[in-house]
Amino acid sequence: MYQDIEVDELFSGKEKETVTMIDVRSPSEFQEGRIPGSINIPVFDDQERAEVGTIYKQDSPEAARERGVEIFSEKLPAFLKAFQAIDGQKVVYCWRGGMRSKAAATVVDLMGMTIHRLKGGYRAYRKWVVHTLDELNLTPAFFVLNGNTGTGKTAILHRLKEEGYPVIDLEGMANHRGSIFGHIGQEPHNQKTFDSLLVHDLLTYQDSPFIVIEGESKRIGKVVLPSFLIEKKEQGMQLFIELPVEERVKNILDDYQPWNREEAYLQAYERIKRRIHTPVAKDIEANLKAGKFEQAIEQLLAYYYDPRYQHAAAQYEEGQKIVIKARDVDDAVHQVKQVLPAYHPNLRGKRL
Repeated sequence: MYQDIEVDELFSGKEKETVTMIDVRSPSEFQEGRIPGSINIPVFDDQERAEVGTIYKQDSPEAARERGVEIFSEKLPAFLKAFQAIDGQKVVYCWRGGMRSKAAATVVDLMGMTIHRLKGGYRAYRKWVVHTLDELNLTPAFFVLNGNTGTGKTAILHRLKEEGYPVIDLEGMANHRGSIFGHIGQEPHNQKTFDSLLVHDLLTYQDSPFIVIEGESKRIGKVVLPSFLIEKKEQGMQLFIELPVEERVKNILDDYQPWNREEAYLQAYERIKRRIHTPVAKDIEANLKAGKFEQAIEQLLAYYYDPRYQHAAAQYEEGQKIVIKARDVDDAVHQVKQVLPAYHPNLRGKRL
């Protein structure tokens, strides 16, 4: 017989690294919010869920269960085959640990596969996320990457993470680049998804001597950073990256590739052009429409982004900031690593 497992038990030990989480809710529920790393094997698709729900409200719970069993029975072979393709430990969950996860766990168990069910389902997990973020005592020091638009801060973070450094990519968790153009080509995450990704990374690095993040504002796209993270960021050592303008323009072109979504960039530009001196704003718009993206980006940096960023360095005391003047991203990565404390990931974050 399958067994229930508590959220705290699931995410407090080594088991969390080897378990596959299986979400049996409908695809739209899965899209709205899920446990990171989960895969979706739905008991009902969206249309079937709506049908069963309507029967429950308009007829009776018994009739809804009967229709649910009928629908589920028809897809059992494919459903079980999907579970059989998953190696290792499996934990199934639905919205609140109800009938869908119970039905899934029961049939999988009857086929001889070991399965656990998450007690309380996704709702219990969401409560755990909120509670953990509220109560978390974050001890690592913070190193914060700052710099004008185009200085490759996200690329630097990714390079550091590839080498095993404790890095939290807030823009990646928000699935938004943080600028007025940051949503283009992305599907920005909602707050639930962001919170889930954030809490797991914070717990992963809780024993590290430090964490490296980017100097984000309180809001990134659709999501808002928790207050304690803003405070840690403001208290951290601020690293200000400086690159030549031509390198910054190149980085922006490589990241955004505006020629692939010209109309979207023009629409986004409409939201900021009133903040730029009118003749310059018209010139930028003309360059965007003409596909002269390099010129347009240079103008946006000079007349919009750089002036708005100039105050950032001034708000920190001299002992709290380090300026890194680099030729390119490779050079910046090298210099940042010289600033960070001695660290080796095999020591689980302990200082050498």
